[in-house]
Amino acid sequence: MSGRLFLIVGPSGAGKDTVIAGVTARLSPADDVILARRIITRPLHPGGVEQHIPVTPAAFVRLRVAGAFALDWDSHGLSYGVGVEVRAWLAAGMTIIANGSRAALPAARAAFGAALVATEITARPETLAVRLAARGRESAGDIAARLARTRGLPPMSVDLTIANDGAPDQAVAAFLVTIRHGAARCA
Repeated sequence: MSGRLFLIVGPSGAGKDTVIAGVTARLSPADDVILARRIITRPLHPGGVEQHIPVTPAAFVRLRVAGAFALDWDSHGLSYGVGVEVRAWLAAGMTIIANGSRAALPAARAAFGAALVATEITARPETLAVRLAARGRESAGDIAARLARTRGLPPMSVDLTIANDGAPDQAVAAFLVTIRHGAARCA
């Protein structure tokens, strides 16, 4: 595989979808970057940033059994998959951005080897709390429990860290520099 796969991970509220959307909006055809759309067992949310492919749990299982995924995982009661087309894109030397999960990192390293650039979008706990509350999907207690779980997770081995506590354009710019110029780390 001669391409690169930026698998984006990080806690809820870190702004993964926002950074991915900001980067893809600023890319040009000359950048040779493809955004991999995930297949997820949840409906599309009107106004949501990520435009995934929604499927039923039964359809997801059929796709998994048929070998349709280069990477798949289960998290928070949902199933997520990145299609096998990613392998062909990597072989063609493309750069790919995919929204992932820290739970899928070991499988991603095994599947993609040196092509994988595990990319963590981070934000301080107080930033996460404000963003999660703004979504209006969870109670204050649920948000506190989510943040406690995040703090209790062991550190993960990533190749690139992008802090997203300020204006999203700052994180987007840092990520674009890495995509275009191969900088090792952003913080």
